[in-house]
Amino acid sequence: MKAVVQDTYGPPSVLRVEETARPVPGPGEVLVRVHAAAVDQGVWHLMAGMPYLLRGLGFGLRAPRDRVRGTDLAGRVEAVGPGVTGFAPGDEVYGSGAGTFAEYARAKAAHLAPKPRRLGFEEAATVPVSACTALQALRDSGRLRAGQHVLVIGASGGVGSYAVQLAKALGAAHVTGVCGTAKTAFVRSLGADEVVDHTQDDPTDGARRYDLVLDIAGNRRLSLLRRALTPDGTLVIVGGEHGGRWTGGIGRQLRGLLLSSVVRHRIRTLVATQPAADLERLAELVDAGAVVPAVDRVYPSLGDAAEAVRRLRAGEVRGKLVLRV
Repeated sequence: MKAVVQDTYGPPSVLRVEETARPVPGPGEVLVRVHAAAVDQGVWHLMAGMPYLLRGLGFGLRAPRDRVRGTDLAGRVEAVGPGVTGFAPGDEVYGSGAGTFAEYARAKAAHLAPKPRRLGFEEAATVPVSACTALQALRDSGRLRAGQHVLVIGASGGVGSYAVQLAKALGAAHVTGVCGTAKTAFVRSLGADEVVDHTQDDPTDGARRYDLVLDIAGNRRLSLLRRALTPDGTLVIVGGEHGGRWTGGIGRQLRGLLLSSVVRHRIRTLVATQPAADLERLAELVDAGAVVPAVDRVYPSLGDAAEAVRRLRAGEVRGKLVLRV
């Protein structure tokens, strides 16, 4: 099969398409014929080996342990491994797997669900990682309640575009999205009640207060973010693209957790997963029209993976990028 592989850490140019062996599903696993795979920031982190902390966590010290990139997928079941029930060859599924920038990929059955009926494969592939992250940030870490006011910093990205819509779907009374000038109309189209252009206004100046603040891939100081909270508000730090080569945004997350133990504000982070129950819930919201994937561009082949990652890191994307397989 064809797959996007890398043998060394580095820039997008380390990615190349190569013929590799088709994976075999093990116990509890499903082999999926991939039709589309989405690109997210996690792909870059594992491609670049950054921050260095990732390498020490088992992803490979000098080179990637797993050569094939990609996590999101949408496709059809090709075969099932021992002990798998509920899936059969030919079923249309979506979820997360191992090395999904490939014609075939293994996925745990517990991380798959039937594809939303109203979506094609390209749109469905954008949902698992980003929408599950947004859902868990709002519902679990943020404990969002109906009637609350929510601020989404980074509202134009993959996670942010889902967070704006999911906050409304979960009952938020008012959702404010933060983005740059060129993306304000896009964030408004997602259903945000208000959009703040961060190049013109500071959403953390204390003039407005929110019950829940999601800071997605940001780098603002914790003291500034807390200024945007109500006295008993919650801050959820979702990832981070700054903070140095060694720990990246993880250092700020750890400082937030420590600070939360001595202040009234709740400061939380999360390690998102893609369980079948959340994928099924998201499919219900999508099929009901409450959540609509925002697809910036569908690239026609696996050979476009390097360009897709480059464009993502350049901050040019509204919503999600997809590779057609």
